[in-house]
Amino acid sequence: MSAVEIEVKFQVTDAAALEAKLRTIGFHLDTPRTFERNVLYDTPDRRLRSEHAILRIRRYGEQWVLTHKCMPKDNDPEARHKHRVETETRVSDGEALGAVFEQMGFAPAFAYEKWRTEYADATGHCVIDETPIGTFAELEGPEEWIDSKAAQLGLEPDQLSTLSYGRLFEQWRERTGSDAADLTFAAIGNATSL
Repeated sequence: MSAVEIEVKFQVTDAAALEAKLRTIGFHLDTPRTFERNVLYDTPDRRLRSEHAILRIRRYGEQWVLTHKCMPKDNDPEARHKHRVETETRVSDGEALGAVFEQMGFAPAFAYEKWRTEYADATGHCVIDETPIGTFAELEGPEEWIDSKAAQLGLEPDQLSTLSYGRLFEQWRERTGSDAADLTFAAIGNATSL
């Protein structure tokens, strides 16, 4: 099923305080802390990346999910909220699907991992992602809802970001001089700084 995903990210310095605040403004725990591994596939010439699209296989706990994301036709690159057309479906064997992709000319291009905790209210979601480069949260829902919840959380507009985890990782590599190729706990733990 396809839908337009609307979200923003923000850095989290105190996850426990954020979780407490979420409960006070009407969120409930939807999914407890669960490990997630994502692998993005692309062509050797990085065609999907150049089109600002992704083809991803995600393992979230024991579930496998196939996702394709791309820019909507009316995308505004200056928008305060990230908009992506997202099509996803559960699959029974992500490793087998990855092998099919490779036989079709796609290859793993980037992997990223996180521990994700999901909160929800009647309208949208707030997820807390513990990544190897820090903890981030995402508000996902209608634009007005995102703005309202961000204000209730005490966030300023300049604290909100539309960057992907791939781009956040690139910025982190530039700041730290890390030679890690993937945003995984093993790669970051084993990476050396220049």
